[in-house]
Amino acid sequence: MFSSALDFLLTTVLNLLTMLFLLRFFMQLCRAPFNNPLAYMVVSLTDFAVKPVRRIIPSLGKLDLSTLFLALITQFLLQLCLLWVRDFPLAMAGQSAWFGLIGMSFLGVLRTSLDVFFYAIMLQVILSWVNPHTPISSVLNSLTRPILEPIQRILPMASGIDFSPIVALIFLQMINVSVVKTIEMQLLALF
Repeated sequence: MFSSALDFLLTTVLNLLTMLFLLRFFMQLCRAPFNNPLAYMVVSLTDFAVKPVRRIIPSLGKLDLSTLFLALITQFLLQLCLLWVRDFPLAMAGQSAWFGLIGMSFLGVLRTSLDVFFYAIMLQVILSWVNPHTPISSVLNSLTRPILEPIQRILPMASGIDFSPIVALIFLQMINVSVVKTIEMQLLALF
């Protein structure tokens, strides 16, 4: 019982931290405006780790490698802690288990990246009904534009209704269910 509670707590906290790092990464990549409450929150919650790591790992053009690295390290720590909580004999594990651990970390970053875009699209849709001029709408527009614009070129508006968010959400979930789950099952076989 204690191990399942600790499992839940670790998964929740470290996945939220990964999501914050990735949100900061994608906000910088998509050139989202940083003069709004959402950006202030993300920056203030991640500065404790990003500032020191940024001294070691510089940006590469528009790619803020330090935040991406921190997201990967957070997922690695999560996978390592979950194995420790489940009493996996990590000291006796072979090389394939370590490759599986690294693979699960990359997969966690991919899954969380899909979640960032999924939730950004969902929030943008909900806010477009309730309050389309909210202060975070500019950030949501910047984050979702790379995904929604190609779909909008193929699928025009019907009677003034934009169906591109629905198509994007279905596509993101398809990737999550088919690709990510398949790779995850193959990586779990290494343990």
